[in-house]
Amino acid sequence: MSHKDSMTETESRAAKVMQRADRMASFSETPEHLTRAYLTPEHKLAHAQLASWMLEAGLETWQDSVGNQWGRKVSANPTMPTLILGSHSDTVANAGRYDGNLGVLLALEALEALGDVELPYHVDVVAFADEEGTRFNTTLIGSSGVAGCFQPSWLEVEDANGVSMASAMDSFGLEPQVAGSDSRVDEEILAYLEVHIEQGPVLEAQNLPVGVVTGIAGAKRYEMTVKGMAGHAGTVPIGLRQDAFCGVAQMVTEIENYALEHDIVATVGKCEVLPGAVNVIPGEVRFTLDIRSLSQHQLETCCETLLEKLAAIAKLRSLSFESRNIYQAQAVLCDEVLQHKWANVVEKHTQQTACFLPSGAGHDAMVMAQVANIGMLFVRCDKGISHHPAESVTTEDVSVALDCFIDMVQSFAP
Repeated sequence: MSHKDSMTETESRAAKVMQRADRMASFSETPEHLTRAYLTPEHKLAHAQLASWMLEAGLETWQDSVGNQWGRKVSANPTMPTLILGSHSDTVANAGRYDGNLGVLLALEALEALGDVELPYHVDVVAFADEEGTRFNTTLIGSSGVAGCFQPSWLEVEDANGVSMASAMDSFGLEPQVAGSDSRVDEEILAYLEVHIEQGPVLEAQNLPVGVVTGIAGAKRYEMTVKGMAGHAGTVPIGLRQDAFCGVAQMVTEIENYALEHDIVATVGKCEVLPGAVNVIPGEVRFTLDIRSLSQHQLETCCETLLEKLAAIAKLRSLSFESRNIYQAQAVLCDEVLQHKWANVVEKHTQQTACFLPSGAGHDAMVMAQVANIGMLFVRCDKGISHHPAESVTTEDVSVALDCFIDMVQSFAP
């Protein structure tokens, strides 16, 4: 086969991946917006479609105890370890069609392309059933089931309609009492590989189709409450006020400056001003803070220092200040050997030096790191837009990612 013919075949496969992404987008809660949440009827239909495509690719297929959909390219030697490829099939509300789903479809297409190639290890592709937490506000349920850290208490969590996870599992055809019992913690896993859209603008800014992920940032989230004294907007002099919102404004500026100085990201995403009247001095403000860093030590240190700085601002202004940690996720580094493997195939197929970049967003790889070495590849997305209907990738970039993935899957052979 000539190089030209090979490229044509890969481009054809990439076009098929794009068509399948369109097909997956049709499995949605509403026809006008793509929303596909965990254990819903549309999620069941999406997994049935994935199972059909897996069978077409010659893979063994099954659904596990928490609803993940699996396909396996079987090695001739049943005692060999397993290479796992995956991403997630659920979406946020009013989503784009490539977050998570592209990684599943690329993995599936890579194994279909390798259908006639004998590999000395099993290769599994998994569509994790819940990464986003859209329905139950509990993220990474699918990969937690695989990694042996599914929490039985999650079964009691209810969605917005009062349906418990246990009840939803039952309706989906699962047995909630055995959720997580078929984890892969005792099996030998070669590695876990995930391809995902970047969800950021770095690759586009560097005009690169793909990039090698160095790690996934740890995150902490807080709810803050600042209290002062409400009063008449016209009668209390500026110098005698205890304006909670002015204090928060200074805090937000301090947060931005501190993040810039210490190479972290910090975001105030929600802010509620009370009592919220045009002619009343704000007496109370509630706001959120999201802080992320690729270094867990830096994350812990920065959070501690920043909270001290915010408390000092409140004290200077005679305001009360309270903070509550509402979420935390550990920073996870990608395996260095896998990073170099990805870099080698990227440079082979792009003829450019590989770009190494961190992920500020969470992924199933964070949880899979508990049972395997992880390696991730990012695919450029238009303007870095994600979690939005405008999410977009090109067939050309998908073709490059597929070439890289096919070679990466084969790279573990001796």
